[in-house]
Amino acid sequence: MTKKCALLIIDMINDFQFPNGGKLAEFTKEIVPPILQLKEHFYEKEWPVIYVNDHYQLWKADIALITDHATNDVSAPIIQEMKPGHKDYFLIKPKHSAFYGTALHTLLHELDVTSVVNTGVAGNICVFFTANDAYMREFDIYIPKNAIASEEEKFNEYALEMMETVLKADVRPSDEFIQLLS
Repeated sequence: MTKKCALLIIDMINDFQFPNGGKLAEFTKEIVPPILQLKEHFYEKEWPVIYVNDHYQLWKADIALITDHATNDVSAPIIQEMKPGHKDYFLIKPKHSAFYGTALHTLLHELDVTSVVNTGVAGNICVFFTANDAYMREFDIYIPKNAIASEEEKFNEYALEMMETVLKADVRPSDEFIQLLS
């Protein structure tokens, strides 16, 4: 991979307060380590790490405010590990896609990014719609299959199959991406 890449971390600052949110939180705990490993490698390459998150009706791109709002007994362990650092970009989104109604496309263009690595939740909704919009904007798309989670494993598998076959996404596991990045 010789093109400049951005790591997108989608909706990991999440309150999981919705039907099946507890199930999604359990699956999300499994994807935290691979995402953090990817994040570390992006730091080493000096490539951008961009969090794109739901705004929870707060409508402020304020990391602390959204983190405080989303933190509860279920979400706290995930948020504690996944919260953005000072090197990271942070955008809020009004709908499912990280591109819709956000400055993401402009930011990626300003950073000379040609490829995106989509991670986060939910794999079959926000990650999927973001991948679709990245495809429509002609970015190369990478979706580490062990770095996305959905409420059901079958939803995740179906989303990965669609992203690979229809959107031409590369869906190899995160450790293979790390090797590719090295």
